[in-house]
Amino acid sequence: MAELHVELVAADRQVWSGKASLVVARTSSGDIGVMPGHQPLLGVLQSGPVTIRTTGENGDGTVVAAVHGGFISFADNKLSLLAEVAELSDEIDVQRAERALERAKSDADAAAERRADVRLRAVTGVH
Repeated sequence: MAELHVELVAADRQVWSGKASLVVARTSSGDIGVMPGHQPLLGVLQSGPVTIRTTGENGDGTVVAAVHGGFISFADNKLSLLAEVAELSDEIDVQRAERALERAKSDADAAAERRADVRLRAVTGVH
């Protein structure tokens, strides 16, 4: 099976690295799916869940992360997701994210509401 190497990096840490068969992310041009052999690309990441279909030594599976801004780059079967902020779904405290969403709604803070919504969508798998 063809694979691509994926690096998901936030401003403060490496979030995830490994082999994948497909990565789906939201860009300023819309949602994009990247598979091995994809045309080279450089784009702006929008806030949204990133889904990585993993392969390799850890077996087939899915990794989902909440990503808030950044860049996506693909060339030579290497995909780099360079995010301002990124959290793996299993790192997200659902109750805290729900409280943040409610607080953002009551404060009419659209940016905070978007961040909380993305975090909850990453955990629940609703894109």
